[in-house]
Amino acid sequence: MSIIMISRGSFSRGREVAENVAQKLGYECIARDVLLEASKEFNVDELKLDHALRDAPSFFSRLSYGKERYVAYIRAALLEHLKRDNVVYCGLAGQFFVRDVSHALKVRIISDVEKRVRLVMERDGISERAAISLIKRIDKERKEWSEQVYGVDNTDPSLYDMVLQIQKLTVDGAVDIICRAARLQHLQATDESRRMLEDAALAAAVKAILVEAHPDAEVASQDGVVYISAKTTETEELRMEEEVRKLARNIPGVKDIKIQLHSFIPFGT
Repeated sequence: MSIIMISRGSFSRGREVAENVAQKLGYECIARDVLLEASKEFNVDELKLDHALRDAPSFFSRLSYGKERYVAYIRAALLEHLKRDNVVYCGLAGQFFVRDVSHALKVRIISDVEKRVRLVMERDGISERAAISLIKRIDKERKEWSEQVYGVDNTDPSLYDMVLQIQKLTVDGAVDIICRAARLQHLQATDESRRMLEDAALAAAVKAILVEAHPDAEVASQDGVVYISAKTTETEELRMEEEVRKLARNIPGVKDIKIQLHSFIPFGT
């Protein structure tokens, strides 16, 4: 039992690879489903979530704590899915949320420029020049998104366990390699790796609940105990602690809450 996180270059047939891997292994394949769930769960417009993931630099700059809020919602929805195991996720951000989960196989699918250009020309009925322009724009947006949100380049191969190029290697070949890797013993879920994922999912769920009122709050979890660290003023400490406890205790799986508040003096007082 494992989870497979597939990141893809634009027009690289990565979605096709992901769907075929899921079918061959009998896994659930998710992508846009996460947006829909986050939208429903946190009462956020799906289009806004979509923009948050596809157009981060310009979108986030227009919102107060926009990055913190929308990434928190996506993280919570995705990690809740991944707790089930036997999942293939295809989309932006996935590999960032499971960096330390040992049974998560992180894959990057790419393709050479010529094939990508031909695919876009055939799909959209546009010129070679227009296709190249479109590919460059999308690649730039995705790179800016990962740099803006996580401070890393999503094309960096060190972020992945394997990088597969759909060139000489066909879609079927990529599917076969990924499925073989997913069956390796050291990529199977263990009690420890499941606990790590459950801790991450619980912390993400609490963060998503708190982020609207307390976007700077840091949240961690271990065996159902949630640790929350936040900044506040001396006069607001008691009220904030009560509010945080009230919000967090309603999350299923929370056994206890440990809060550490850091007082500061507001600028200008």
